[in-house]
Amino acid sequence: MGDPAEEPARIRLDKWLYFARFFKTRALAAKVVTAGQVRVNATRVSKPSRSVGPGDVLTFPQARAVRVVRIRAAGERRGPAPEAQTLYEDLSPEPRRDGTEPRREAGGRPTKKARRNMLPKSGPPLE
Repeated sequence: MGDPAEEPARIRLDKWLYFARFFKTRALAAKVVTAGQVRVNATRVSKPSRSVGPGDVLTFPQARAVRVVRIRAAGERRGPAPEAQTLYEDLSPEPRRDGTEPRREAGGRPTKKARRNMLPKSGPPLE
């Protein structure tokens, strides 16, 4: 066998997603993987125990966007955000800015404060 120092570090997929701060808990990361929503090098994966390492490309949904990242390092712990960002290279496509994204209409149901401002003031006018 090869020397362990020469082999790149490998880590469980759910653990790496948690260490890189893509998911708040390891259980959430495992749930997304088990649902078959994660691809490793364009191959759908459904086992959170799948080994990943530097050079692998992951594709997965996060919030309303699809993330594409290349793993740079395996990571040893869930550290602060700047440390987590060194674990990957973001290859995600830029969000579309051509107006084709759905927009929420301004307005809708008024807030309690806005409703109070709409009501007529009771009492005599102040002069």
